Formats: sequence, C-alpha cells, structure tokens
Amino acid sequence: MARRIVLYGALLAAGTLLLQWLDYQRLVRSHIGDVYVFLIAGGFLALGVWLGVRGIARPAPRGFDGNPQAVAALGLSPRELEVLEELLAGRSNQEIADALGVSLNTVKTHVARLLEKLGAKRRGDAVARARELGIVR
Repeated sequence: MARRIVLYGALLAAGTLLLQWLDYQRLVRSHIGDVYVFLIAGGFLALGVWLGVRGIARPAPRGFDGNPQAVAALGLSPRELEVLEELLAGRSNQEIADALGVSLNTVKTHVARLLEKLGAKRRGDAVARARELGIVR
C-alpha cells in the first residue's frame, strides 16, 4: 500500500512539473522580448557591480616599515626596538623583562641606551621622539 502511495505521489509530482514547464515555455514564448531585456539588464548590472568593486576598492594599505633610515641613523638594535615597543605599550621595566625573557638589569640598560640615542630624559619623551621620527606608530 505504501509503495502505491509513493508511486502515485511521484507520478503526480512529475505531472505537475511537466505542466509547470509547459506553462513556463508558453510564458517565455509570449514575452520573449521581455526575457531578452531582462537578460541584458542583468548582464549590465553584473558588469556595473564588477566594475564598481574594482574601481572603488581601496588599495591595500602599505605595511608600517618603522622608518629604517631613522633606525639606522640612530643605531637602534632590534632588541632596543622591542623594548621601545614595550615602552610604547606603557609597561614597566619588570613587565618588559618578563615579556622579553631577559633580566631587569638588561632592560634598564636598553632603556638607558634608548633614552640616550633618542635624546630624551624620560620614557614618555623617548616614545614621543620615536613617534616624531616615525619609528613607531
């Protein structure tokens, strides 16, 4: 009994699909001009969207290079740059030492050299000077 129900259901679905297809064919044939206009408009819409995305898209931002000329002129080492980034984040000497895995005295030495090379008296002045030179953001 269930097989018969499934078979009749499948036949009804196939018949409905065939009738819908025939109705679609009749509709398309009676309005073929509208179908062509729709297809052309859709093509122009897609072309406009594609050109708009390509033309309006922002160029990829350039990466921040840290002003290598100023870094070389001041003679800053890579470790001193790391310490400068930590100073920029507002960390204490102990926090910097923990983050970089070095001793507290090493951090104090790096900070002293940074202050000397940047011509600053305080840590905040060193960060401000580094920003002026474009070494950090």
